[in-house]
Amino acid sequence: MPDDEFDRRASRAGGIDESYPEREPPPDEAPAPRTVSQLLLDYLRLEGVRTIFGIPGGGVMYLLDELRLRQHEFTYIITRHEAGAAYMADGLHRVTGGLGVVLVTTGPGATNTLTGSLTAQAGHSAVLTITGEVAARHVGKGYLQHGIGGTLDVSAVFRHAVQSSHTISSPDNFRTLFTQALRDALAVPFQSTHVSLPVDVGNQVPQPSFPFPDAPGRYRSTPGFGDRARTRQALDLMRAADRPVILLGNGTRRALQGDRLDRFTAFVERFAIPVMTSPDGKGVFPESHELALRNYGLAGSLWARQYLRAPDGGPAHDALLVLGSQLAGLTTNNWNPILAPRGPLIQVDANPSVIGRAYPVELGVVAELGRFIDDLCELAGEVEPDAAAVDERRAGLRRFKAANAPWFEPAKRNAGAVPILPQTAMAVIGEAMPAGSHIFIDCSNCVGWSLHELTIDPPTQIHYSLTMAPLGFAVCGVIGAKLGAPDRPCLAIAGDGAFLMHGTEVSTAAQYGIGAIWVVLDNNDLGMVSQGNDHFFPTPAEPSWTEYYPLGNPDLEAVSAGLGADACRVRDADGLRAALVRAIAQADERRRPQVIVLEIDRAEVPTYYRTLPPPA
Repeated sequence: MPDDEFDRRASRAGGIDESYPEREPPPDEAPAPRTVSQLLLDYLRLEGVRTIFGIPGGGVMYLLDELRLRQHEFTYIITRHEAGAAYMADGLHRVTGGLGVVLVTTGPGATNTLTGSLTAQAGHSAVLTITGEVAARHVGKGYLQHGIGGTLDVSAVFRHAVQSSHTISSPDNFRTLFTQALRDALAVPFQSTHVSLPVDVGNQVPQPSFPFPDAPGRYRSTPGFGDRARTRQALDLMRAADRPVILLGNGTRRALQGDRLDRFTAFVERFAIPVMTSPDGKGVFPESHELALRNYGLAGSLWARQYLRAPDGGPAHDALLVLGSQLAGLTTNNWNPILAPRGPLIQVDANPSVIGRAYPVELGVVAELGRFIDDLCELAGEVEPDAAAVDERRAGLRRFKAANAPWFEPAKRNAGAVPILPQTAMAVIGEAMPAGSHIFIDCSNCVGWSLHELTIDPPTQIHYSLTMAPLGFAVCGVIGAKLGAPDRPCLAIAGDGAFLMHGTEVSTAAQYGIGAIWVVLDNNDLGMVSQGNDHFFPTPAEPSWTEYYPLGNPDLEAVSAGLGADACRVRDADGLRAALVRAIAQADERRRPQVIVLEIDRAEVPTYYRTLPPPA
């Protein structure tokens, strides 16, 4: 293609020339060899991908042209910002377990996705980001939005943020590099990956030509490895303990579903072993179960925190089995020694590099979590529990729960205050959301309120981003979630600061008829920052921290309605309850986004800075 024709097409919005005819060969003509763009979409279809998120541009013009011709196979969701596209792909992966895909153009299109791609990597989500690049003949000449030469090296930037990053420099290395990105993304654990595709390579044909695989198993394999001998050791150590506890991390989310969750629940019931979760593993085990201590760590349940503490201040438990948790800072209350038991600590993970990293272990087991749980339950069926010890543990846990509430201030969960207390808001949301819902929690104070106050039972799932913790994760992620789970209510809880940052994606949901729901905690403040600063730097004199980061009192109801949502503002528990019932119904009936702007009492502070009361 001549340079002037290339430049003309590349400068078009989206890089698509609608005047070009469908490229179907005449009936008697042999099919043309497949280009890199065509093969790339063939691989995505083989992986079950049907939805791609992003913003178009000339740097991916040939891929865009193929997407136009294959609209019956793929939906290209055009977002309002590239970071939003990455969060949506993350949200879709979380509810489906499939690959989330982002497609954006060169230069700033690529760099704008970086935070979302890094967030997916930190949360172990399978997200593939495909970014365009200038044509090979322009490399090094300072072409518009150049991303692999000069001071910007997009591939290198992503290489330091996600699991793998490759530039497909030739059609002949496309197959190797692209399938490597798929292998890395869909490994155990899931990862985020990136490929950069120079625009001219996208229209070239690989040589030599390989037969296209008929199944993903032809180029990648999903491990299901276990270690039965060490699993037996883990079981023996837990059986020998008087007060064992199990900690489930987010790494068990995929493993502990369906029949396997039932078998695991039967196992802990048979041996009366209490179960708690990490913050981002909240709800992988039913929190209303009699053996559930709910979530430990950041803003954790008082049950989890108190049960571990003996009257002398040391650990009360004498064995801890950790499944699928890296035991990071928020999970462990900044590596509090109280989590380490008086007896053996057993850590199980598919990633050997995290075992023993935070706490010394007596036994480390490298295994895929589903396989380990299957082996554990099978081996446990071959032995008899100590009936007297089991009965005593069960009775002791019942006495403990009867004497201690899981919340710091239970009375505030049913308060009639106006504006509504956040504690009351979480109680109302927990009661209103149907079983099987997906709840996405944005970052800042809604993390603390939801972790401490919500009770989550499968099949309902709650999703956090607690490593990168970017504002806007849930604001956008809930849209991808609703696309992936259209028959389930999908709700985001976000602060007004996060909503102002990425709330324009409500118009994306409106454009594509996506009935996602948002509850926006409105206090006209960056509350987590102001309250945190007030804790660490108390100032009795003016100006106070609570007046230091105001947001200008924007009319979020009007903004949301202008973006295409059914929007309302509420201030009390009855109003929130009615708004949720209405939003859940209308989201699917009208196929429209639903925004509930909830005015909350800004004086309430989450539990981050509370002193743990002694157990009764």
